[in-house]
Amino acid sequence: MTSFTWSAADAFLFDIDGTLLNSRDGVHYWAFHNAVRRYFLISSKIDDVPVHGNTDIGIIRAVLTREGVPEQEVTDRLPLIVEHMCAEVAQNKNGLRPELCPSVMDLVRSLHSAGKLLGVVSGNLERIGWLKLEAAGLRPYFSFGCFSDRREKREEIFRAGIEEARRRLGTGAAVHFVGDTPSDIAAARQVGAPIIALATGIFPHHELMRHGPDACFSCCTELLAAT
Repeated sequence: MTSFTWSAADAFLFDIDGTLLNSRDGVHYWAFHNAVRRYFLISSKIDDVPVHGNTDIGIIRAVLTREGVPEQEVTDRLPLIVEHMCAEVAQNKNGLRPELCPSVMDLVRSLHSAGKLLGVVSGNLERIGWLKLEAAGLRPYFSFGCFSDRREKREEIFRAGIEEARRRLGTGAAVHFVGDTPSDIAAARQVGAPIIALATGIFPHHELMRHGPDACFSCCTELLAAT
């Protein structure tokens, strides 16, 4: 890990929640609940299913499976749930209150100014992810994104991200991921790319280190100081 130079990449692919920002509102949260209630008449909450490091589609499946909904029925109605969630968040976008993680704007601007390709690899649904980044003032810095609409598992999202980065830059482009959960670290390992872990979500530094990221920082302030 001591020989790893975090900035030595042509492209940086960021997770959103817990890495770039933390949401301080209930817009996305209630969109889940309202969609499930509308299409399945279930008032179950998502609070007791794993959400950090999960994907929106994975969370929906977990809630409905817990409630005994047959898998095929979930699959058949997923497009309706996705559309409802995205439409509801768009309708309530003025209520989004994203809080940037420490020094994120400084990091993103620095990388962008240095000519690095920036993308997002997120478990959010695409329209919701972009709306969060717009509300946070980060949208102009990111050239593309890979989300959970078409790729339910995090490693599939990460693989699509690295493929898109290399499609744009060439097959030899160096790509680094940036995330805040053990799931991000595992996904980067599965696609064979380095990952920088940030303890800006719910997982503390020592817990992230236990999963063996290539570099780990308490936040982007510490990361920038290590340049």
